[in-house]
Amino acid sequence: MPDRRSSNPAAASAAAPLGAGRPAASGPRLSAQTAGVVEHPALAHQFDDLEQQREASTLGMWVFLVTEVLFFGGMFAAYSLYRGWYPDAFAAASHELVVWAGAVNTTVLITSSLTMALAVHAAQTGERRQLLLFLLATIALGLVFLGIKAFEYRTEYVEHHVPGLGFEFEPMYFRHAQLFFSLYFLMTGLHALHMVIGIGIMAVMAWWSWRGIITREYYSPIEISGLYWHFVDIVWIFLFPLLYLIGRHLH
Repeated sequence: MPDRRSSNPAAASAAAPLGAGRPAASGPRLSAQTAGVVEHPALAHQFDDLEQQREASTLGMWVFLVTEVLFFGGMFAAYSLYRGWYPDAFAAASHELVVWAGAVNTTVLITSSLTMALAVHAAQTGERRQLLLFLLATIALGLVFLGIKAFEYRTEYVEHHVPGLGFEFEPMYFRHAQLFFSLYFLMTGLHALHMVIGIGIMAVMAWWSWRGIITREYYSPIEISGLYWHFVDIVWIFLFPLLYLIGRHLH
């Protein structure tokens, strides 16, 4: 018995699946804005382009640094308050610090800020070899800083200036000098921790640069990491005179 559906062209056409007879799509459709535009592999899906992503990332880093300013600012305020209350004891305790080590570390960090700025410039211009060189130099200077700081800590430990049961100082300033060294180890220790984190970040940036992830078009990670590194350096610029120099000549 003949199939009635095949003898009725109109019915066959209506029964055909939607889109039958049309050429299959060769791939996902592109919007009018993105048609013909190849997205960068590093571009996150929530951003329209790398410039928008860079601006958002930079803003995020600045917001984070503001919280860091508040964090360190509280310690600076506490130190300034106690120093105003006990100026003689704090001057006597400050006199016991290894001032030449603090001065060398200041020079080291200022130099590391220069190498970091040069690394950012090399990333922006696509000079991969120089970028790696300056990042490694920044890491090396950071390690030098930590080595000198470790020498300072060992010196204070040998001289029994670590707060606690073994603390030794002039009887006249014993209690308040212990307060000074408590703040000294707290402030410099937290700064050193930020340095360790910064060195880790620079190591990751060096790895990305070596693998070719950082390019002339995508250099925002280097730029944002540089903001963090410069902030840590600026904190030390304030710590050095506050802990090592102010009132030192009075003792």
